Amino acid sequence: MQIPMSLLSRYWKIGTSLLSGVVVFLFWWLVRPAMLSYQEQNQLFLLDSDYLWQLLSVPDGFARCLGEYLTQFYINHCLGALVLAVLFVIIQRLVWRLMKTVCQQADTHYALSFIPVLSLWLMMGDESVLLTFVIALILALATMWVYELIRKWLRAYLIILLIPVLYWLAGPVVLLFAAWVFMRQFQTMDSKWTGLCIGTCAVIYALACILVSSWFVPYPLFRFFYGIDYYRMVEVYYWMMLITMAWCVLIPASLCWVPSFKKKRWVGLGEAVIVFAAFLLLRPSFYDARKYEVMEYDYLVRCQKWDEIIAKAEKNTPDLPMTVCATNLALGMKGQLGDRLFDFYQHGIQGLLPTFERNFSTLPLTGEAYWQLGMVNTAQRFAFEAMESIPNYAKSCRAVKRLAETNLVNGEYAVARKYLQMLEKTLSYHQWAKRTMALLDNENAINEHPVYGRMRQLCLKKDFLFSEQELDKIMGHLMMKNQHNGLALQYLLAAPLLERDIKKFMQYMVYVDGLHLGYCPRSCQEAVVFAYAQLNQRPPKGYVNEMVLRSFGDFYQTFKNGGKDNPQMSRFKNTAWYYLMGGR
Repeated sequence: MQIPMSLLSRYWKIGTSLLSGVVVFLFWWLVRPAMLSYQEQNQLFLLDSDYLWQLLSVPDGFARCLGEYLTQFYINHCLGALVLAVLFVIIQRLVWRLMKTVCQQADTHYALSFIPVLSLWLMMGDESVLLTFVIALILALATMWVYELIRKWLRAYLIILLIPVLYWLAGPVVLLFAAWVFMRQFQTMDSKWTGLCIGTCAVIYALACILVSSWFVPYPLFRFFYGIDYYRMVEVYYWMMLITMAWCVLIPASLCWVPSFKKKRWVGLGEAVIVFAAFLLLRPSFYDARKYEVMEYDYLVRCQKWDEIIAKAEKNTPDLPMTVCATNLALGMKGQLGDRLFDFYQHGIQGLLPTFERNFSTLPLTGEAYWQLGMVNTAQRFAFEAMESIPNYAKSCRAVKRLAETNLVNGEYAVARKYLQMLEKTLSYHQWAKRTMALLDNENAINEHPVYGRMRQLCLKKDFLFSEQELDKIMGHLMMKNQHNGLALQYLLAAPLLERDIKKFMQYMVYVDGLHLGYCPRSCQEAVVFAYAQLNQRPPKGYVNEMVLRSFGDFYQTFKNGGKDNPQMSRFKNTAWYYLMGGR
């Protein structure tokens, strides 16, 4: 069945826009969903009058308010991707509407209307770009379109109202609107000097609004020009923002000087090919695969999808400290760490519990490892430090939730209530906070809870300081507190192996053997064989599997014939022997 040409010629533009929206939706939903989770967890939007007034009382506050409201839907990746797809389509259609007001032949150059959207898409490869900027851009484009709909004689007067209102709602994108007024006044006025004067006054007026607001709102002056909440790193201006805004003005305005072409279809097709090819070539440089790999592991840890983490690591061995930490945690939670410790790349003891860094991106993952071990107070400290280190001083819904949980486990009900009351004012966590609130002051309910009751059984009752260089001793304390703490047991024996300290390992192995837990996985058996071989002795009969003994014999002969650089040593890369001899 053929589509009538009349329908095709009439609806091809909106069809192309919708198709681009579908592509954007699929990209964020299937290719980069971890970014959505990352953005959602680093803000806390409260449905509270005081919070809303706090947002609306500064320039770009309305854009931030709407941006944060929409960002909270990112907790559902499908909804989050849909939000971004709709916003991208709105921007593209507004740019095309502006092109249409400038040039009657704008349909020929329809592909150019996608350049600002593709620039924005590239820009959002930086995880610090906030949805506030996207909303502000839409508000600026919408104001430019409204300006074009107003009668010419009224435009100069309406600018007096539009510029301050747009500035307060959307922030420094008001300069984008001022630049549009400058160009359009120059293009459309019969007297070029009059148009130039009006356009110049619009730009000066916009700058004056920004400068005057700095007298009343307590922020450094540069932030009024950067955007108070466009970018998470408050002292950095991302140059791609300026480029994206420039496209929004230059593309429509430049159509005045584009010549008319006879073969319009081929011109439009050529522009589409060039724009699409440029986007494909540039995208890899804006989307760092390793950075997103850390985000994906962090998201899976947050959701406690241990099997998916292991499957992901099996597909592509992780080699960054945080991704190795996530893999080891997943193996430990599934009881597989002892058997599969050296099946994956190891990063020393940093692969178990990375050193503390005041970084809001990495602390939640490390804090999750401490939480699962039963170190509730340390997990609480990491959650608090993660939230307080967010550069734009926002709160974190993920951190607030963990702070509520740790205080609940510790019996600090007044503090837990404070955090739960905050979460009750959100859309995504309202029901969870309401259910958890019922546990307050109810010792029996907490002790019987599958998560919080278990944490109370695992956690240490006495607070004390500890060194990150002696984490193995903390694992020992956790084991003495509760011998059924399987994760602490696995970490206790893995830690000295990853430090290549075979003497310390044997001391811990003797201690664990004395507990009669029957725990002696493959990596431990290999380490025991190695320790006895250093003494020219054979392990006690029945202590080590015969297959492990034979495999060690092959390893010893291979090493003897060529050292660790022997190509045949690659057969033993997943053994403790290879790692202990300096391999990875």
